Parts: sequence; C-alpha cells; structure tokens
Amino acid sequence: MTTFDDRERAFEAKFARDEDIAFRVSARRNRLLGHWAAAKMNLTPEETDAYAKAVVQADFEEAGDEDVIRKLLGDLIAAGVEVDDATIRQAIAEKTVEARRQLMESK
Repeated sequence: MTTFDDRERAFEAKFARDEDIAFRVSARRNRLLGHWAAAKMNLTPEETDAYAKAVVQADFEEAGDEDVIRKLLGDLIAAGVEVDDATIRQAIAEKTVEARRQLMESK
C-alpha cells in the first residue's frame, strides 16, 4: 500500500508544480502584454508599470483569456490605437512563448 500512496503523493506534487508554473507563465505573459499595449498607447514608464499590473489583475476576473482580451481591446481602442481581436490574440501567443522562455532562463 505504501507504493500506491507514494505514487499518489508524487502525482499530486507534480500537479501542484504544473499549476504553479502555469500561473507564473500566465502572470508573466500578462505583464508583457501590458508593456506591449502601453507602448502602443505611448504611456510613460510609470504609467506602463501601473498598466501592466492592471492587465495582470484583469486576468482574475474570469477563467481563460477573454477578460484580458476585453481589457486590452477596450483600452487600445479608447486610446485611438487601431487594433483588432486577432492582433491581440497573436500578441498573447507571442508573449506566452516569451514568458515561458524568461521563466526557463531564470531558473
């Protein structure tokens, strides 16, 4: 029975580790998206940092990326930047890869 218990604990630990990594990648990606959008809106460095934090916070509204997409799309359009849903989704894909790379390099 101990072998079964050990395997169960190992699977639980792996699941927790995978969830932690996914959360870190998502948060890093959202910060990168905030900086990307802030550059398009010509925000100051202080405004950029605050905006990046706001994008990270926006991700806690609902599961998935739709809350982040809505925030970015609404803010960019309000700032007079011509952008569409597909452009934001492409940026999400690019920033996800970059976030993973950064986390791997930091370990």
